Amino acid sequence: MRFDAVVIGAGPAGASAALALAKQGRSVAIVERSEFPRRKVCGEFMSAVNMPVLDSLGVGDQIRALAGPEVTQIALFASGPSIVAPMPRARGEAFGRALGRDVLDCVLLDAARAAGVTVFQPWRAVEIAQLGSASRVRIETRQSAETLIAPVIIAAHGSWEQGKLSSNLEKRHGANDFLGFKAHFKHASLLPNVMPLLAFPGGYGGMVWADSDRLSLSCCIRRDALDNVRSMHPAVPAAAAVHLHILSSCPAASDVIGGAFLEGEWLAAGPMRPGIRSRYHEDIFRVGNLAGESHPIIAEGISMALQSGWMLAQELSSTKSYDLPNRVAAGKRYSISWRSQFSTRIRVASFLAKLAISPFTATAMRTVVGAFPSTLSLGATLSGKTRSMAGFV
Repeated sequence: MRFDAVVIGAGPAGASAALALAKQGRSVAIVERSEFPRRKVCGEFMSAVNMPVLDSLGVGDQIRALAGPEVTQIALFASGPSIVAPMPRARGEAFGRALGRDVLDCVLLDAARAAGVTVFQPWRAVEIAQLGSASRVRIETRQSAETLIAPVIIAAHGSWEQGKLSSNLEKRHGANDFLGFKAHFKHASLLPNVMPLLAFPGGYGGMVWADSDRLSLSCCIRRDALDNVRSMHPAVPAAAAVHLHILSSCPAASDVIGGAFLEGEWLAAGPMRPGIRSRYHEDIFRVGNLAGESHPIIAEGISMALQSGWMLAQELSSTKSYDLPNRVAAGKRYSISWRSQFSTRIRVASFLAKLAISPFTATAMRTVVGAFPSTLSLGATLSGKTRSMAGFV
């Protein structure tokens, strides 16, 4: 089967790229190994600057109708009293909102399907190989196999995905790795317009109200710190031990979720791979956190995924032919625009994460934020909460 583009992964990055390309009149296939709806380790917050992108993809109004309340304040929940500051206002639609990945992913993929994208789900891509001026992607289920041929291959399967594709990242295991956890809670007591940053020994996290009156809590913790936490709570699973660690370390977080009900199970993923990677390599375009990943402390994962998929589609739209010279040129343009849009927030996230997890710098951070709550607002601005995409006002 032949297409103009094959996208591997149907999360926000892959779906936005596929949908944008389909709206340009391209024939697109998307390959997703998981059945939807699915839950994912993800902070689930989308900055307001994403709404023009979502509007251009035709899903903005649907997402507004489904998402949780606007987040107009940010907070720090650490070892002392909570500290609250205003969320910086974006131009146009001022404030962001959260939507569960089990909902968001379905909305985007359904829109891509309606736009003419051919969806292979649940299928797994097992090989990418050159085939003349195009590439061949071999996909499989337990019962079937198929070959997709296209000049443009977009890897959107994420940095945590394991496999034998040339776009999969190498496995690693180290004491300094960050592992992610995520849960939804019902009947929590957080104010609807507040998104707190949680800082606790060895890790950090965040809370936000998402859809259907669900409080989304996501966090990550260093592997060595997790080992210590598990040694203190040997009778419970790792996620439950992290939950107890947060409750004991953050009094304000305990007030919010101490009497709440866990909806479903805790999820775990990782290790996180913060940093900037190649966006076009071996004739494969990379979007989402496969192209580059920030520490989740700035809650910009979905934003970077949506924006990178859309950005790549715009760079590809400037060429009528997807031959190799045009792909290489598009890859260079995409890499430059990606770095311009995201590199600052990745560096800011790395700096903030180091402050949050160290007992010494965390104390200093709490002192500074307590004296100057506006530093929370500044951090949100530097993290990209108000930075519009090129082409949108």
